[in-house]
Amino acid sequence: QGFKDNLHAVFCLAENAVGPRATRPDDIHVLYSGKTVEINNTDAEGRLILADGVAYACKDLGADIILDMATLTGAQGIATGKYHAAVLTNSEEWEKACVKAGRNCGDLVHPLVYCPELHFSEFTSAVADMKNSVADRDNTPSSCAGLFIASHIGFDWPGVWVHIDIAAPVHAGERATGYGVALLLSLFGGASEDPLLNMVSPLGCDGDSPTEDMERDSKRRRLV
Repeated sequence: QGFKDNLHAVFCLAENAVGPRATRPDDIHVLYSGKTVEINNTDAEGRLILADGVAYACKDLGADIILDMATLTGAQGIATGKYHAAVLTNSEEWEKACVKAGRNCGDLVHPLVYCPELHFSEFTSAVADMKNSVADRDNTPSSCAGLFIASHIGFDWPGVWVHIDIAAPVHAGERATGYGVALLLSLFGGASEDPLLNMVSPLGCDGDSPTEDMERDSKRRRLV
């Protein structure tokens, strides 16, 4: 699509099949970030490889914008419904940009609460840096699941982190909707030479841009 910036796509994939090396409750994993995770729910497995993916993007690719997108939690459909994906981010400006990009392209998005100082304690473990699933399922589990991923970059990381949970809008009955493709093109379209993507992107260089001109002349933003 004529992207001018350094753009990487990292696919976090795993075979979710039972075998002799399958994850078991009470296992402790050392993730790529170096943090240890106590397994208290083997059905909360996707976040483990997503955590490795964002850590790889940070450490190996040197990204300053990291966006992870996944069908992560069933609770997303309860939190934001069947038609709006849920967005969680450390940047209020990028939260607004995601909502606007969704409206521009039709892949709708609605924010979740971002509050690691209150919610990350849901993962407290006596034997590891964290557990992989929340202690209280009634305490915004979709937001907490995103915070689990963010913790493997670090909550003090200076870059932009965006998490989009697309569990509900990717399905329409028994069919897939293709949700997410248009959203990414719209969100990052300002970094493309395509005039249509420039027009629909909320991150262009007009007055609505979260970061004025994104310092394009002084810094080549690397997007993941």
